[in-house]
Amino acid sequence: MTKIIVYTGCALIAFAFNSILCRLALKTGEIDAAGFTTIRLLSGALALITISYFSGGKAKKMKRGNWLSAFLLFAYAICFSFAYISLTTGTGALILFGCVHLTMILAALVKGEKPKILEWVGMCVALGGLIYLVFPGLTSPPLFSSALMAFAGISWGIYTLRGKGSSDPLGDTTGNFVRSAPMIIIAVLPFLSGMHLSGTGILLAVLSGAAASGIGYTVWYTVLKHHTTTRSAVLQLAVPVLAAAGGILFLSETATVRLLTAAALILSGIVLTIWGRKVGASFN
Repeated sequence: MTKIIVYTGCALIAFAFNSILCRLALKTGEIDAAGFTTIRLLSGALALITISYFSGGKAKKMKRGNWLSAFLLFAYAICFSFAYISLTTGTGALILFGCVHLTMILAALVKGEKPKILEWVGMCVALGGLIYLVFPGLTSPPLFSSALMAFAGISWGIYTLRGKGSSDPLGDTTGNFVRSAPMIIIAVLPFLSGMHLSGTGILLAVLSGAAASGIGYTVWYTVLKHHTTTRSAVLQLAVPVLAAAGGILFLSETATVRLLTAAALILSGIVLTIWGRKVGASFN
């Protein structure tokens, strides 16, 4: 159980660092969205190929995964980057994680999961904490950018669902990243003339791809089988809180009463969801 908790925490921290690294790279103009996504996916593939080789799997690891999951990974990554060009951090976070949450909860209900009453309460509390956290930064978002972020959230939600049955998380994640490489190369061809890269921007994209994405997603696939779909959805609502904490530690952002209150609500909701699975009656 301790191992599962540690792995889950590491995966969620990796997701938060993806947001921090992407926001930092694009906000400072160190790299454009197309360049960031390209380097992110290619460096993730290269890192996982290297890890797979030394783990003994070699070429077999690259043959795992599948094209649908690879497309969902590609779609999430490219829509995420381009959406954040026009969206504020708060608006983007609400759209992204709201869509991830709703996608996975709907899938759980369709598959016959019956959340307990306390699980429903926990989900509502956690989602309410997220809305409270980002509300001051909400603006009237551009329709196209909002649609991109919503598609990113839906894609990531389905990608997560497809990983629940993985018997080889490293192999599947490696195969998905390798298959996403030709997709991103083709997709960025129209943007080549406007692509700009700096040393710092490349470094941020590589960190996002190789560590936060490649390794982080492998760890996430490893622990998914130990969580229900409902719990997996709610756990990811902690990512905006972790990203905000990372901003305080690494970007000199300010800790506010609103942030602390929202963090308490989200974390309390997560605890209720986990605990509620063991007690209470089903909500029909």
